[in-house]
Amino acid sequence: MTDVFQGYERQYCEISASLSRKCTTAASQEGEKLKQKASEIKSGIDGAEALIRKMDLEARNLQPSVRAGQLAKLREYKSDLNNLKGALKRITAGNGQQGAREELLESGMADTLVVSADQRSRLLRTTERQNQSTDRIRDSHRTMLETEELGVSIMHDLHQQRQSLLHANDTANHSTVMIQNLHDVDDNVGKSRKIMGAMVRRMDRNKWIIGLLIALLVLAILVVLYFKFVH
Repeated sequence: MTDVFQGYERQYCEISASLSRKCTTAASQEGEKLKQKASEIKSGIDGAEALIRKMDLEARNLQPSVRAGQLAKLREYKSDLNNLKGALKRITAGNGQQGAREELLESGMADTLVVSADQRSRLLRTTERQNQSTDRIRDSHRTMLETEELGVSIMHDLHQQRQSLLHANDTANHSTVMIQNLHDVDDNVGKSRKIMGAMVRRMDRNKWIIGLLIALLVLAILVVLYFKFVH
């Protein structure tokens, strides 16, 4: 049942209860007071009829599973309204006849108002039960939505944790590559040191060889000069 239909129901029940009280009061009045009260009742009945038409339009737009129950309630509301119309008719028809009004008050009016009161009480109990069922359905729907939101939040957290783990794994892989590169650099530095050491040793050896050659050359020159000047 829609909130709009419920609102119309509450308004109608309030108007119907007010009209019943006014009918009871009008039955004991006469003259101008009776005319004024009857005018108020007639205006209230018109308003109640307008509410019933609105409820009828609203009920016919509901789903078939709900529509039948609301239309049944509308029939009871219409019956209640007809009773109020009958009560008003009897009151106005008895205008100026105190005995007729007293008879209406004691018999027909009392019966009408009792029937109307019973109908309203029955309708109010039915409406209350349906409202409670609607509230339970809404609570269940709200709980389902909250559970769904919690599930989405958990999935989001899990996704973020997965992304963090993947990022950590990438970082670890990158660190491993860097460490491997450092090892490679160390190996290259070691090889370079070995090469530089070999080159230094070769240069030292070449220096000794050149020095020996120079010494031999000087010795040969000295020998040549000796033989030249001595002989």
